[in-house]
Amino acid sequence: MLSLATLGRLAAAAAVFAILAAAPDRAAAQAAKELESGVMIGPVSGLPVPRYVSLKAGKVFVRQGPTKDYPVAFIYRRAGEPVEITAEYDNWRRIRDSEGSEGWVWHSLLSGRRTALVAPWAKDPSLPLFVKASTGERLAARLEPKVLVEAKKCDGQWCRVEGEGFYGFIEQGRLWGIYPGERFD
Repeated sequence: MLSLATLGRLAAAAAVFAILAAAPDRAAAQAAKELESGVMIGPVSGLPVPRYVSLKAGKVFVRQGPTKDYPVAFIYRRAGEPVEITAEYDNWRRIRDSEGSEGWVWHSLLSGRRTALVAPWAKDPSLPLFVKASTGERLAARLEPKVLVEAKKCDGQWCRVEGEGFYGFIEQGRLWGIYPGERFD
């Protein structure tokens, strides 16, 4: 015969097991929905998934899963860093950086401000930034790979960018944090 205390512990364990067993179903219920246009829409934000955003804070803890119960996988220490949101779960967003590292962050640590990294894959020591959106224009500056820029406007081929001490136009394909052909003001 089991004591009341033992029965209570068994009931509590069964409840925890039921919650854990249902967790994948809850996550699946928050899967992005596809519109007729083929664009996936996040179940929580109503915004496209995937999409680029930037880190709002100078210290962002990235977790292995979408709750504070999951351990910290790594820490970002650079505000403005572009990241790609690849999934949503409640107030958590799964993100990926330019090196392919992934994890979950609290939504309020992200910003809609568009930033990009200048060709983090490039082997060239510097890349051209032009005064106007044309390779025939004069150079405004030369930027090293991985320089952080704020993208002000993109027309699908060129982006107007700014950074500390420079501004100008760069070919859109040389930026990580902007989709090919993406347009915005």
